[in-house]
Amino acid sequence: MQVYDLSSRVYIITGAGGGIGSVLAEHLHHCGAKLVLGGRDQEKLHRIAEKTGGIALPFEGSDFASAERLAAAAIEHFGRIDGAVCCSGSVILKPAHLTTQKEFEDTIAANASAAFGLVRAVAKPMMENGGSIVLFASAASVTGLANHEAIAAGKGAVMGLAGSAAATYARYKIRVNCIAPGLVETPLTARITGNEASLKASVAMHAMGRIGQPEDVAAAAAWLLSDDSSWMSGNTLSIDGGLATMRAR
Repeated sequence: MQVYDLSSRVYIITGAGGGIGSVLAEHLHHCGAKLVLGGRDQEKLHRIAEKTGGIALPFEGSDFASAERLAAAAIEHFGRIDGAVCCSGSVILKPAHLTTQKEFEDTIAANASAAFGLVRAVAKPMMENGGSIVLFASAASVTGLANHEAIAAGKGAVMGLAGSAAATYARYKIRVNCIAPGLVETPLTARITGNEASLKASVAMHAMGRIGQPEDVAAAAAWLLSDDSSWMSGNTLSIDGGLATMRAR
């Protein structure tokens, strides 16, 4: 991945114990950034914190106060916030008629509420210096995919949030962008990638002939945090092997 000079930057990452979040955290640390890491799995989170010198705190997507604690920790320890990345999320593959109300509400909380809570918590402290916020949508929120109704609703809300927040905070030099990945091989997707038939079907849906790796997506997030993307805001990048826009021959 491209190495940027981020030695003066402070970033918050939620979902930092997951496949994409952990790779991004290690890469930003390699670039010199200071990190505040949030997540639900404290064992994984503390392992990443030890590798990166980051501050680890619990993060629950449905609880705005947990995002506020991450922002407060960044200000207390480092005096500023230069960016935030919401890698938190969930996966559910069910048609609407088989999805329970709790499953739907949990999906919205883990995706839309988690992203909204993070934007809400970091926007004000970032007004002083500007910076970059990166949210995660999904290829399912860009194109119609069968059995993705709940996750498409949750991630579609994240895309709408990114566009509106980008407009609201542009005058403070705060950029807000989205990444919409295809299927990426992470612990979260192990139920799909660990099944030979499901994996084969998933690969066939991606025109590039493979599913993604965490590095594919983390590289895009690092670019969006860097000054190399300083004139980009309110956009959604489809990092998905062509899933949302192409069909393999």
